[in-house]
Amino acid sequence: MIYVAYLDEFGHVGPYVARSDSRHKTSPVFGFAGYIMPADAVRGFGTWFFKRKAELFTRPMARSPKHPATWERKGSELFRAAAVRSNRNVRNLPGRLFGEISRVGGRVFYVGIQKTANPAEHRVNGLYSGMLREAIWRLDQFCAAEGGPRAKFLLALDEYSGREKLLTQVSRDMYGGEEPRRALIEPPFHLESHRYQTVQAADWIAALVGRLGAYWTEPTVWPENEVFQRYYAARLRAVRVRSGIRREKAVE
Repeated sequence: MIYVAYLDEFGHVGPYVARSDSRHKTSPVFGFAGYIMPADAVRGFGTWFFKRKAELFTRPMARSPKHPATWERKGSELFRAAAVRSNRNVRNLPGRLFGEISRVGGRVFYVGIQKTANPAEHRVNGLYSGMLREAIWRLDQFCAAEGGPRAKFLLALDEYSGREKLLTQVSRDMYGGEEPRRALIEPPFHLESHRYQTVQAADWIAALVGRLGAYWTEPTVWPENEVFQRYYAARLRAVRVRSGIRREKAVE
């Protein structure tokens, strides 16, 4: 079995002090989220996602000078608390997305951390690299558990400015160390999201997980995100694999 995983960032990679802080207030969590599915299901899933997106955004896509195949709506813009509460089409979309991923043999995946480092000690590249390496390790373990030693996977990510150092580190993990990443076929591919329906789907999932992660770690600070907990937490638990957001211990 060959799998393909699509991941995007959720939360914010920079430091976090408090929502009331003047500078470091964007998100209390950071990590990667998306999905993994059999390679032979990818084309069909991409077509399904494009059709659902075209149904939901018929008018803005028609008004845009961009070709429909390259038109995108970011998950951070789409999945706002007010929109989930007031727009049934938006509210139902994650359930349909999770259902289709599950139907074709895929699973939703996320890994992240609640940020606690002092801003002066916070290392953006270290956090990004550490979370991605953990994600790869978990996906590697998933493949081994699901398909045995012959199961492999490819990993696609949205573009990242520090990818050269990152790819070097991932290559080292693949071929060296005590636990080489045996299921990963190649170092991650970095793709332009507007050209790939599959990457856009991962962006939507990452946006949802980011909202949920903020609520899980600081529910009284991010109370508006309770609506995501109400509608999506149970559905997410039903389709996720080897996932979690941690501090000293995992939450959700």
